[in-house]
Amino acid sequence: MRKVILAAALWALIAVPLPVLAQSTLRMVAHADLKILDPVWSTANITRNHGYMVYDVLFSTDADFRIQPQMVENYEVSPDRLTWTFTLRDGLEWHDGKPVTADDCIASIRRWGARDGFGQLLMRATAELKPVDAKTFVLVLKEPFGLVLEALGKIGSNVPFMMPRRVAETDPNKQIDDYTGSGPFIFKKDEWKAGERVVYVRNPKYRPRAEPPSMMAGGKVVKVDRVEWIAIPDANSAVNALLAGEIDLLEAPPADLQPLLRADGNIALFGFNGLGGQGMMRFNHLHPPFDNVKARQAAMHAMAIEDLQRAQVGDPERYRVCNAPFICGAPYGKEYGDLLIKPDLDKARALLKESGYDGTPIVMLHQTDLVSSNQFQPVAKQQLERAGFKVELQAMDWNTVVARRARKEPPSKGGWNIFFTTNPTVDVDNPGTSNFAAASCEKAWFGWPCDPEVEKLRAEFINETDPAKRKALGFAISDRVIEQGIYVPVGQARGFGAYRKDRLDGWLPAPVALVWNISKK
Repeated sequence: MRKVILAAALWALIAVPLPVLAQSTLRMVAHADLKILDPVWSTANITRNHGYMVYDVLFSTDADFRIQPQMVENYEVSPDRLTWTFTLRDGLEWHDGKPVTADDCIASIRRWGARDGFGQLLMRATAELKPVDAKTFVLVLKEPFGLVLEALGKIGSNVPFMMPRRVAETDPNKQIDDYTGSGPFIFKKDEWKAGERVVYVRNPKYRPRAEPPSMMAGGKVVKVDRVEWIAIPDANSAVNALLAGEIDLLEAPPADLQPLLRADGNIALFGFNGLGGQGMMRFNHLHPPFDNVKARQAAMHAMAIEDLQRAQVGDPERYRVCNAPFICGAPYGKEYGDLLIKPDLDKARALLKESGYDGTPIVMLHQTDLVSSNQFQPVAKQQLERAGFKVELQAMDWNTVVARRARKEPPSKGGWNIFFTTNPTVDVDNPGTSNFAAASCEKAWFGWPCDPEVEKLRAEFINETDPAKRKALGFAISDRVIEQGIYVPVGQARGFGAYRKDRLDGWLPAPVALVWNISKK
């Protein structure tokens, strides 16, 4: 009788529907709308941020700037430092349930190494990448390479994200169309609407590391069920949405609206990226006039960083007038007197004349929707025109700039001459790891500078193990970047995000707006 009563009670419990637990959803406005989904093909920060949601990495960087294992459980280095053996953690799975293997990681490293400037240097020094078993692979160098872990633990674009082999074997010059990762979130492609929203859900099979989170390393513990990136291109509307409680987090509120946010007791401003970012003007080295170094030098002698930063950032407490390609105050942050600080228009005009500039308007791409770099262009146009350039500003959104800057056609056929961007300082503080210093011609970052001397110096820098000699090489690379106009540093600035402190806890300080560790109250 007791068994019958117990069975009846169990059936009664089964028959009663269980309450549905409410899902926690984090709604945020990212710094840009997501349109390109391949974080190896594109260096756009919004695409990199998408990558951190969906994919995981072999190594990453903690708050003390030490490289720490992430997907890797352990690694060994031979006495001659030419053979590196990596073993993956147990239980790593792709979002489709298949195990992560050594073959997947090898294919991912190769694809990343074909696109990324630092990765190209690592691949150039690599003799062999081969699996040992399902979880272990070996990287064999043919020559010394002093920054193996720094390469694999690179945290800025392009990040060496791990992908399934079938995805990673996609031609590096084509975008992937399969977004299977092994990271803390799963991308909901069926709910993605460009210009409206991007949706991610918690990966229930993700196994975070046991260590506490530290910047980009440690345990990536997801505390919300769903994340929605809401596209609100108008800054005023985005701020009002945060004030009204329609969103929880705003990655990049414009400086002029931050006093309004500070006045609300439910809102907190958070300098999640304490290191800030570097503004950059990039030339297209393929086409006139900037295929001529004298034209690039003319442009640089016409520039005034403080005017650019005053227009873009406004608050002098938040920006730094810095002309060092590799970041003022950093180990390789060599500065260059009055260049880019006090314009020399006579010299600029003389150099422009020597370049043979014929007066054809240069095409400057102007992203009107990106609050980190949308005010540089009108000021730069005035500065360049004072030196004798004719400038055509072409207004568009950031995603159009991202697509347009990849085009190598002449400006008259849909190409470009100049664009501006802002990059986290951790992406540009090292002459060996910086994509932007690479001058490897067709393989270089957008703008495609071609300078064998820079590449020679960067290779020597990477291989050098003596700190003093490496510093001298770093300064030599900096000199060459300035002399050749590889790119133009236009100052540094700290940015702030804003969030509803009555709803959220746990936003981590990092160069990227990370959402793991954030919980909703």
